[in-house]
Amino acid sequence: MARLIQDSRSLGTAIAMACAALAPGLQAASYGAGIENSQWYLSQSVFECTLVHEVPGYGRAVFSHRAGEKLSFFLESELSLMRPGTGLLAVEAPPWRPGVRPRPMGSVSVAEGRRQVELDARQSMILIEGLMQGMSPTVSRQSWYDRSLVRVRVSNINFSRELPAYRSCAAGLLPVNYDQVKRSRVPFRTGGSSLADGDRRLLDNIVTYVLADSTVEQVFVDGHTDSSGSRINNRALSEERANAVADYMISQGLPEDLIIVRGHADQYPASRSPADNRRATIRLQREGERPDLQQARGYDSSGPSS
Repeated sequence: MARLIQDSRSLGTAIAMACAALAPGLQAASYGAGIENSQWYLSQSVFECTLVHEVPGYGRAVFSHRAGEKLSFFLESELSLMRPGTGLLAVEAPPWRPGVRPRPMGSVSVAEGRRQVELDARQSMILIEGLMQGMSPTVSRQSWYDRSLVRVRVSNINFSRELPAYRSCAAGLLPVNYDQVKRSRVPFRTGGSSLADGDRRLLDNIVTYVLADSTVEQVFVDGHTDSSGSRINNRALSEERANAVADYMISQGLPEDLIIVRGHADQYPASRSPADNRRATIRLQREGERPDLQQARGYDSSGPSS
C-alpha cells in the first residue's frame, strides 16, 4: 500500500492518459451517489452478509461475504453500460476534497452480463480501506455503446456507519455454505468402516449447516465398496460405512428422522479405481428440490449421488 501511495503521482498521470486514449474528445459518463442520496444497506444472516450501495443511473455496488468463502466485491448493472475488456480501478477523492491525488489500483476485468466487475478478497479490502479513509473507489471503462468513458464511483458517505455491523455478521458466518456440503464424500480403507479426524471435521460442518438451514428436509447417506470380496460381505460392509457416518452425525445433534441410510455394496462404482469406490456419500435435499432417482451412482459426474 505504501508503494502504491508513493507511485500515485506517476500512476495518476497514467490513468489520465489511459482514459483519454479510451475516449479521445468525448466526455465521460459518471455515475455515483452524492451526499444527499448515498446510502449503504446491510443484509445479514449466518449464511451470507451483504453491504449494498445503490449507484444512481448505473446499478449497485456490493460487498459480499458468503459462509465458507472469502470477501468479494462486485458491480451490477441491468444495462451493461461498460464494454467487456480491461478497465481501470482507482481510489479517488470525492468532489468536496479537491487537490487530493487518486491512488491507482491497477486494472480490473470487465465482463459481459449483469455482474460486470468482480474483485477478489485482497482488492475488496483495499476498497474498504479507501472508503474508511473518506475516498471513493472508481472503475473506469469504455462504454459498450460508443467510445466514451464510463466512470462508476462508489461513495464513502454512510459507509463507516454500517461497517461494524457487517464485520460482526461476517464473524458469525457458518463454516460452510450449501454448495460446499450438498454433496460430500467420506473415503474408507480396504475393509474398514472407521472415521478419520478429517472425516469427523467434514461431518461436523455438515451437521452445523443442516441444523441452521430449516429448508433441508432429508440427508441421504449411502455406503459403497469396491468389487473385491463377496456380494454378501460387501453389502454388509457398505451398510457399516453408511451407519458409521449416520451414527456420528446423530451423536453431534442431527435429528435421526432426517437421515436415510442405504448400503449398495459395489453396485455403483465411482470410477475404475478401487480406492474411489470405498466410500460413503452424503447428499442434502432441500424443500422444493427435485429428488434424484432413488439409486446411488457414486461421486463422479456420471450420475446423481444419493
